[in-house]
This record gives sequence, C-alpha cells and structure tokens, in this order.
Amino acid sequence: MFEHFAAGARKAVTRALDEARLRGDRRIGTEHLLLGLLHEPGTVAVQSLGVGLEAARTALDDLDRAALASVGIDVQGIERPPVPASRKRTPFTSGARSVLPRALAEVKRSGSRRITPEHLMLAILDRELPDPAAELMEQLGIDRPAVRARIRQAAA
Repeated sequence: MFEHFAAGARKAVTRALDEARLRGDRRIGTEHLLLGLLHEPGTVAVQSLGVGLEAARTALDDLDRAALASVGIDVQGIERPPVPASRKRTPFTSGARSVLPRALAEVKRSGSRRITPEHLMLAILDRELPDPAAELMEQLGIDRPAVRARIRQAAA
C-alpha cells in the first residue's frame, strides 16, 4: 500500500507514528494521522483546516482528560511518558486502516497517481463520530464540508 504514497503523505504517516509515541499510545489512530498531517503547515490540506499542530495537540489532550474524568479519573498534572521505540511495526487502529483505502479512492477519483497529504485529509474528513479524528475536528470547530470544498477547489 505505501508504494502508492507520495513523499508528503509518507512523511505524514511517519509523523503520525511519532505523535502516537509522544502521546504514549501503542497504535496509530486517525487522530495521530491528523496530527501527522499538521506537521506540514505549507500543504493545502493543512492550510484548508486553519488549525495548527499545537492547538490540535492541546484539544486532543483536553478530550483525553474529559474522557478520563467522565469515569472518575483525574489526570491533572500527570505527564505521560513517551512509548519507547520498538523494533516491531506499530499497528494501525481499524479506523486508521480504513483511511488508507479511502485515500486511495480519492486518488482514483481525482485522476492522480499517488496518495498526497490532501488525499489523506479528505479521507480523514469522512470519519464519523465517535472516531477520534472526528471528535478532534469537532473540538477544534472545523467545518469539514468547507475544508473538503477548499481542498477539492485547490486541486482543480
């Protein structure tokens, strides 16, 4: 599958792995893919969102704290240690795995040859609640149809 990725999309997935480790997560989820894309603020995908990496990280931390608080766990002031690098391949969640074929479908739809960050973003924008990326975009107040339209307009 990764042979279909352009360099920018491959880099976003690598950054997603870094984000998962930084957050202490053992699997790459859709929220990590979104954070991975935000590492490249010059792309159309990120400019269309209008949100920066630090704001997204903060919003995701807020979502995590709220979820834990809802079950009576207070994590205020507790730092998460990063997950140490492993020789094993870090798995994708089922949601993140489903983004990849959707991105490939966007490639075919647009007549492109490789998956770009914009194709990945379009696939992530299709995620529905309770998906972590969808929750994060909602928390950030992102107008997903408007972002989708801006990305497609820029590609035309």
